[in-house]
Amino acid sequence: MAKPAERESTIVILAALAANLGIAVAKFVAAAISGSSAMLTEGIHSLVDSGNQVLLLWGQHRARRPADAEHPFGYGRELYFWSFVVAIMIFAVGAIVSAYEGWRHIVEPEPLLDPTINYIVLAVAFALEGTSWALAVRAFGRSKGDLGWWTAVKRSKDPGGFIVLFEDSAALAGLLIAAAGVWASHHWQDARFDGVASILIGLVLGLVAILLARESKGLLIGERADPAVIARIRAIVSAEPRVTGVNHVRTIHTGPASVFVAVSADFDDALTMGEAETLIEGLEARLKAAEPSLASIYIRPEKREHADLVVEHARKP
Repeated sequence: MAKPAERESTIVILAALAANLGIAVAKFVAAAISGSSAMLTEGIHSLVDSGNQVLLLWGQHRARRPADAEHPFGYGRELYFWSFVVAIMIFAVGAIVSAYEGWRHIVEPEPLLDPTINYIVLAVAFALEGTSWALAVRAFGRSKGDLGWWTAVKRSKDPGGFIVLFEDSAALAGLLIAAAGVWASHHWQDARFDGVASILIGLVLGLVAILLARESKGLLIGERADPAVIARIRAIVSAEPRVTGVNHVRTIHTGPASVFVAVSADFDDALTMGEAETLIEGLEARLKAAEPSLASIYIRPEKREHADLVVEHARKP
């Protein structure tokens, strides 16, 4: 069953999907009537965004599958894979096609037609995209807490939220550029301005794609848990009287709300094997109660000097 944060992320994606499908149809109709390159580019942009939202929904569905013998830590990181695919789609289909269409219309500008339909569609699209963007901003604003927006994006482990936010922001920018291109083309009676607008939209999409690819790559490779979570884990283990020291706490996200943690701790030498096992079970229960996101917990009794040797050996080239 999806958690509240996951349900909210799904609602944001569905809202963006509904808006983009409707907008794409309207833009293509307007482009066919007016012959506007920027409108055609915007239609492709909305269609790509719709496909991206479908991929994110598919990734969320696949990521919720339970762990099995082949994937003992679950399938949570499959969402990160599909997020990376979305970034590639934005670049390969959105940015490159937009830039190509713009260049084609600069080389072979089409005759100018009545722009009224373009302005009507752009206004409706801006209202729909703005609604979707507002939902994405509100949802991400709640999840980020006191963090700054860019810091929150870099620390976020749920790409669904910030991808829609980035896409909608790029869409609003693209609509403004498209409107400026249509206006400039008619004001100066030069259809090439429409092509320039398409290229600028392609550049915006390319920048967004690069940013999303960078963030998705980090999640796909594996990122640590929030430093505050790591600090709480260390504090709980250190508070146990029979633990004489915590050597290291290593974490990795196996999904947006799923963390694997490995703790190396120096136990009291007087403990027997059975007592150590009971102590570890108790620590695991306390850690799970304090941090429900800890899906897998591994606590290893290890002398500090041995742990230091392992770390030193790992640092050598």
